[in-house]
Amino acid sequence: MYYDKSMKNRIKRVEGQLRGVLNMMEEDRDCKEVIIQLSAARKAIDRTIGVLVSSNLIECVQNAKNEEDKEELVKEAVNLLVQSR
Repeated sequence: MYYDKSMKNRIKRVEGQLRGVLNMMEEDRDCKEVIIQLSAARKAIDRTIGVLVSSNLIECVQNAKNEEDKEELVKEAVNLLVQSR
């Protein structure tokens, strides 16, 4: 699968958020603030997983040879999403 620039940028933003959370912890910031930032990072990761799964699904379905393969690919994509929760 090809990972485009926007997908990589999503991960870089999450990386920055997590570094920010670590800084907040080192500064002994309020627990609520830290949790809010961790929740934002988790949400960004969840959205990135969704983008990756959907992009991969589209690519795989377009390249599938028959309907049975397409059906199996859709099931696999749904399982990946369920596992990520």
